[in-house]
Formats: sequence, structure tokens, C-alpha cells
Amino acid sequence: MGAGTGAGTGAGTGAGGGGGLDAAFFVAWLEEAAGEIARQRDRLSELDAAIGDADHGTNLDRGFSEVLRTLRETPPASPAQALMAAGATLIRRVGGASGPLYGSAFRQMGKTLDGGEAPRPSVTPAELAEAFSAGVVAVERLGKAAAGDKTMIDALAPASRALSQAVRDGLEVREALTRAARAAADGARATVPMTARRGRASYLGERSVGHEDPGAASSALIVTALATAASRTAAG
Repeated sequence: MGAGTGAGTGAGTGAGGGGGLDAAFFVAWLEEAAGEIARQRDRLSELDAAIGDADHGTNLDRGFSEVLRTLRETPPASPAQALMAAGATLIRRVGGASGPLYGSAFRQMGKTLDGGEAPRPSVTPAELAEAFSAGVVAVERLGKAAAGDKTMIDALAPASRALSQAVRDGLEVREALTRAARAAADGARATVPMTARRGRASYLGERSVGHEDPGAASSALIVTALATAASRTAAG
């Protein structure tokens, strides 16, 4: 069940130097993520075959396809609504550990950006960085994982630090997110020599060495999709 980008759930949005990031920007991110996961589905499952159940790519592809369906049926009015809808859908539709973990990350991001009774139509890059950090903390707590455990945290935590630092340095959002994506990709590659200490891969002990963690790999794809969405929406 593949999901492509440009699925018609988003509209034009501002994502340029320091301006507000609206609901359409977050929908564009989720569309990019769905498309990239669909393209990389087999690779993610192959990575998972080495140290897991061989279904990581298939599960995520199905889950993000459902996310796009949800957003088409009920277009979000705010960034918070987009993220919370995505999170709830992933928790409900994705099997294994990845659904609850990614779902909790998106839901916590949405809660952090929630404006209460009056939906906030847009958020700042600094608020995005804060929400991203909160999402990473949610994953750490649920998965009881830390950096170096050979999990998605090894990609997400460096991405969060890079994004927060770039925002503090005053970089425009496209460059800030590009740095986050680079950090996530580097973090995912860095899991190859690690011994897994959490999740199913931990049962393999030293045999998990030499394989990239599939959760870290998919996390890097999702962060890269965020950077791509910023570049494409700004250009459009």
C-alpha cells in the first residue's frame, strides 16, 4: 500500500526565513514522509529482517497511508490538529512498537503546539523546535531508550539538538531543518557498530552489531521529509 507525495491534502504555505508554519506545512511534511517511506519500504524491511521482524517498512507504509487518508477526510485547521491526527492514526494502525512510538511523538508534538479552544493557525520555527524536542522525550519515555541503545533515539535526539541550535543561531527554517536532517542521517548510520540494548534487536546481543537500526533509519527519513517540505513549500 504505497503513498505518494502531492496527495492533495495540503495547500500553499509559508515556510521561508522565520515566518509562521501553518497546518498546510505540516500536512506537506506528512505527505513527504509518506512518500519517502513508500519508496524506502523494502529497504526498511530488509534492515528489520536482520535484527527484527522484517515488517518495519510495510507497517510504516500502511500507517502513513492511513495518516494521509485521515487528513483528506478531515483537513486540519492547525499544526496541532495535523500532528495529533497523525499520531492517533499511527497508534491505531501500525503494528509492533513503531506505531505507539511514532504515534506518541507526533501526538506530543501536537499537544505542545496546541492552542486550546482557539486553534493556532501557525507556529514559529522556535516553537517547532520545542515541540520536536517534546516528541523525542515522549519516545524516550515510552521506549525507555537513550542515545547509544541502537534505536530511533539515535537519529531523533541529534536531529532535535541540531534543530534547536540552528534556531537559536537565527538560521532560517529551511537551513535549520536541513541541519536537523543531516544530524538524523548521521545518527542512523552511527547505529551500525552499536550493540542493541532495547527492543527485539536486544535479544540478539552482539549479533546486532553491523546492522543499521531500522527505527533510526525511518526516523532519518521522516526528518529529511521535514526539511524537504520546508524547501518545497518555500519554493512554491
